[in-house]
Parts: sequence; C-alpha cells; structure tokens
Amino acid sequence: QVRLVQSGGGLVQPGDSLQLSCVDSGRTFSLNYMAWFRQAPGKQREFVAAISQTGSPRFYADSVKGRFTISRDNAKKTGSLRMNNLNPEDTAVYYCAADPSAYSENYAIANAYTYWGQGVQVTVSS
Repeated sequence: QVRLVQSGGGLVQPGDSLQLSCVDSGRTFSLNYMAWFRQAPGKQREFVAAISQTGSPRFYADSVKGRFTISRDNAKKTGSLRMNNLNPEDTAVYYCAADPSAYSENYAIANAYTYWGQGVQVTVSS
C-alpha cells in the first residue's frame, strides 16, 4: 500500500525557488514510478515531471524543462520536486502520484497513477 503525504507549497515571488516533498508512509515506495502533476483554476490537471523506480530516466513537461528537477530517495521513501525561476504561470495545486505499473510510455497520463498525494498550493505572485 502507498500513502503519499505532501509538503512544501506556499506563496513566492516570480524568480524564486521552492521545493515540494512527497513522503510515502507505506512500504512499497521503491516499486513505484513517481510523478508530479499540477492543476490551475479552471484548467485540467497537467503533467509536470516523472521519474522511474531507479531514478533514471526522468521526464519533464516542456514548460518546466530546465527549471524544475524531480528526484527521489527510496531509502527515505521520499520524492521531491525542486522548482527554480518560478513564474506566475506555475501557480497551481501540485500533486505527487505513484504507481507500480506506470512506465516510460504512459508516465504523463494521470490515469496511469493509482496513488495520489493530497495536493499543495503553489502561488507565484509579486
């Protein structure tokens, strides 16, 4: 069983950095592909980044490539999303997700993930 608890959201200014964390209180974190999605008001949930069980490969949406970094520490059952150079378009609720069956062909599809964190708000505003 996977139970994901998120932390790290908040209000920041354009250009600032923020790190989100996702901790699994279960026992099978290392068996799961992991991803981050986000949902802005009035918009559909969109893919942000994904990472395989071993930490490689990693995938990013074009809108965050070069600014965001996804990582994981299987020993600590923790996944992270480091977000640099944030801009107002990054404002959204961010969700971490995990699934043992996700893989390199469907990592960007929300329906590929069974387990979800509670979501944290990230607001970028001056």
